[in-house]
Amino acid sequence: MSFDDIRFPVAISRGASGGPERRTEIVTTASGREERNGRWADSRRRYNAGFGVKTLNDLHAVLAFFEERRGRLHAFRWKDHADCKSCLPQAQIAATDQVIGTGDGTTAVFQLVKSYGTGIRNYVRTITKPVAGTVVVAVNGTPTSQFAVDATTGIVTFLSGSIPAASASVTAGFEFDVPVRFDTDQLRVSLVSFNAGDIPDIPLIEVR
Repeated sequence: MSFDDIRFPVAISRGASGGPERRTEIVTTASGREERNGRWADSRRRYNAGFGVKTLNDLHAVLAFFEERRGRLHAFRWKDHADCKSCLPQAQIAATDQVIGTGDGTTAVFQLVKSYGTGIRNYVRTITKPVAGTVVVAVNGTPTSQFAVDATTGIVTFLSGSIPAASASVTAGFEFDVPVRFDTDQLRVSLVSFNAGDIPDIPLIEVR
């Protein structure tokens, strides 16, 4: 997958719509009972950035971004303002927000994840695009700086001599983006007035 490590304009994404999508197959039997099957293990997010375009400058920014990505060809970062942190959107990130693993005394590499749910059947989402400089980590509740994080994969690597001990809880807090691409090769632009433009449909889809 070709990925450009650049964010879609944040001011425009703030006005967008969208969220997670699931694929569920439902079959109704002759008795009227339902049989349901989840086709996807992981959700996939879709967005429409058209609602965030308010001015001609916004319109031009989207056009330039679209052309540079060559339409659907190259993926990029997207800030989902409703879900962009390891904690609640209006809370402060803490190193104990998410459990990312348990130490065994030898494992130095841990993947950033975010858990959703109340404990009944939590969904654990792999986070591959943390925002550089926002990741904080703790071992058994104690913050540590003895790690490196790859902002393109979400992999945390502890430095030599600081590998979590057996049974130690490894937690992290972070801000993150969603890897997406345009879901169209054509933008339909409308100049609705002298100083305002409109692109009513700018579909984006998450990539893995």
